[in-house]
Amino acid sequence: MIRTATCVLLLSFPGLSWAEGEDAFYQLGPDSLLQDGVPHGRLSGPFTLPCEVFPGTSHTYSVYVPAQYDPQTPTRLMIFNDGHAFSNPNGDVRATNVVDNLIHRRELPVMILVFINPGRRPDQPEPNPRDWGDRNTNRPTEYNALDDKYARVIVDELLPALRVDYNLSADPNDRGIGGASSGAIAAFTVAWQRPDEFRKVLSLIGSFTNLRGGHVYPELVRDSERKPLRIFFQDGRNDNRGVRRNGEYDPTRDWFLQNTRLVAALTEKGYDVNYVWGIGGHNQKHGGAVFPEMMRWLWRDHPVSVDVNDRVERALNRPAEAAAP
Repeated sequence: MIRTATCVLLLSFPGLSWAEGEDAFYQLGPDSLLQDGVPHGRLSGPFTLPCEVFPGTSHTYSVYVPAQYDPQTPTRLMIFNDGHAFSNPNGDVRATNVVDNLIHRRELPVMILVFINPGRRPDQPEPNPRDWGDRNTNRPTEYNALDDKYARVIVDELLPALRVDYNLSADPNDRGIGGASSGAIAAFTVAWQRPDEFRKVLSLIGSFTNLRGGHVYPELVRDSERKPLRIFFQDGRNDNRGVRRNGEYDPTRDWFLQNTRLVAALTEKGYDVNYVWGIGGHNQKHGGAVFPEMMRWLWRDHPVSVDVNDRVERALNRPAEAAAP
């Protein structure tokens, strides 16, 4: 089983608090940035998805189709909760850049990305990259509950809408879902409830805490039959640590502790699980920095989009005059 090691350096950042300094340690690498010569896909949307599971609400979502997408070929799918944060071209993750770069280098198979936001009523504002929408949307109800309602939004409402326009693979091993904070536990719950539809999970600073009972997942994992899931966790030792305003410590509200407890339970049960623990706080700085490696690991055994020998074979088969620069 692969494990990702994190090298932690204690650095001093003049003018920054210690918490700010921790986050300044993490920087995006070349995989997350626009690169010359890499074909770019197309982001469409936002589209509106009416919701019957949570009456009176709807979800907005955008779809990113890579340049290599072939509508004749069933294609893999990766969904991100709190989609506005993952698709933000100037954000901490920049998922479209990562996927473009890794598909181009044949480190990922071709996949369609879907960025879906929490449900909201017509009178509630759309979340923005600085406001995840906890107070203004249906996010707490959808993301933190352990029931199957949000899984039904994804499986019974979103997937049929996507199939109208895109040729998606029917293999659950070809589908992944991810998120950060409450969006991460929501992603895990979708796969936990519906492993027949989703089997890959990406979790950044996951809220596996007692917001709506999420701290019980380790016990659920140990008491349940093992499911065919693959999960990659990221969290930081300076995430929310369960200290309440009155100074009391509540382990059920300790984000880092609960992430480690869940990883331990999954490991004991024999799940395909990986993790990386850093020094960051409750944000996407560290997760964004390691996002490319998380994606490589989640999709590591899937055939790449183009055979590595195709370009060589085409060059060898071209007439001499065509091959000249």
